[in-house]
Parts: sequence; C-alpha cells; structure tokens
Amino acid sequence: MLTESQLNHAIELLDQSDSLIIAAGAGMGVDSGLPDFRGTEGFWKAYPALGAQKIAFHEIATPAAFRRRSQQAWGFYGHRLNLYRNTVPHEGFHILRQWATAKAAGYSIFTSNVDGQFQLAGFDPQHINECHGSIHQLQCMLPCSETIWSAQHFQPIVDTVNCRLENTAPTCPRCGGMARPNILMFEDWHWLDHHQKQQADRQLRWLQTVSRPLVIEIGAGTAIPTVRHFSHKIVQQYGGRLIRINLREPKVAGKADVGLAAGAVEVLTALDLAWKARCNST
Repeated sequence: MLTESQLNHAIELLDQSDSLIIAAGAGMGVDSGLPDFRGTEGFWKAYPALGAQKIAFHEIATPAAFRRRSQQAWGFYGHRLNLYRNTVPHEGFHILRQWATAKAAGYSIFTSNVDGQFQLAGFDPQHINECHGSIHQLQCMLPCSETIWSAQHFQPIVDTVNCRLENTAPTCPRCGGMARPNILMFEDWHWLDHHQKQQADRQLRWLQTVSRPLVIEIGAGTAIPTVRHFSHKIVQQYGGRLIRINLREPKVAGKADVGLAAGAVEVLTALDLAWKARCNST
C-alpha cells in the first residue's frame, strides 16, 4: 500500500532534481509480462524443460553450456531473444521517458537487463548503460576478434517444449565458428565488454555535469546487487537522492530517500497522477 506521505516525498524528490537516473533490475520488466527468474523454482516455472533436467539458471547461462549443449543453450537464449523482440514495454517506461526528457540536465539509464526494452520504449541508446551487455548483439564464442555485431538477422526457431534451437545457430562472420550473445554470463572470461565500457564512459562524463541527480531504482534486488551498488554510488559520490521501487525489498538507508513497496506500473502511474495534479493546482 502506497501512502500519501510516501507519494509526496517522492514528488518532492522529483521536483528538486535537475536530472534523472533510471536504475533498472529484472523486476522492471515484470509488468510487461517478462520473467524475472526469481529463485530456482521461478526459473524452472518459466523454463519447465530445464526444470525437468534440474538445470539451473547459473548452469545454462554460461559459455560452457554453449560448448557442451549448444542447441539447448541457444534454445534458451533464442527463446529469450524472440520474447524480448515481441514484448511491448509497459506504460511505466513511457511515464519515465516523459519525466526524463523534461529534466534540465537530462537523463541516463543503468540497467542489468539485457532485453533492450528501454530502446524499444523510445529512450536514446546514447543514454543507456547495459552493464551486462545485450541479447540483441552477438560475438564469436572463441572469440577470434573483438568484433560485436547485431543479432537482427538471426531469427531463432525454438522448440519451446524441449528448449532446443531447431534451426542453425548464428556464426561468426570472421572465422565461421558459433556465435553467442554479447552478454556477461556466469563463469564468463571471454565476454567482449568494449561496447559496454563505451556506454559506461558516456554515463560517467554525463554524471560530472549534473548537480542534483535523482535515482529512480526499479526492480533491483539484493541477490545480485549490481544495480543497487550503482544507486548507492550516485547517492554517496554525487550527492544524489533515491526513490526505490521494489515489491519485496523497498528499504532505503536514510530518511532523505524513499522506498515504495509495489510494482513499477503501480508506483509510476500513482506518482505521475499525483505530480500532474500538483502542477495543475499551482
């Protein structure tokens, strides 16, 4: 339940900020119908074929899986690629884009999601830092070079019952070997991260130009705390404030920030209505 006090606090933070930083974890996509792979049972519910074989997320999401059982690994990632291409970003993305583009000093996005939903929702790719890479880009398995290329020409045909790729896996245009998603996986020593480093460098340069940044963190848990660490960095090093939207783990460190225990669409819609009502009354 969102209280009036919490909403007012969040609106004050929105009003006072000169820039917006959207920090998004897996929970950001839940309202669009995307799985968040919360816990082993949640993952196996989304991928029952892997559950039947007792293959956990951290076992299929590895370069070793591509080497040992490539059709199954590409079945998993191919299914996700199709899913993310066909998913319509929920209304919360559009609310955030309206807020972000209205800020005097602009906006930036930090996300651990590899789904490309922010780009699909119309956010400028130059303002996005995908810290774990993107499923919409490919690289060589070896890798034989530093080349990263678009996955747009790969159309996976997946046997979803058995989680297996039925057509040919994508190949490296340089050596002809198998390609893999340009995503940081578990036990991954060969992820090509130069594209992500460029994103991070752009974000860092932008951060040095803002004075009152507000982080709106959405769906970022503590199990893999990459996004939370980023949010804390903005608060501690850049004098930012934090609105944390998290259904299960909304707690924030200090009274200057606010944690809201609900889903993304519920919170963002309530805030947008309350903010517009305030603006119309002044």
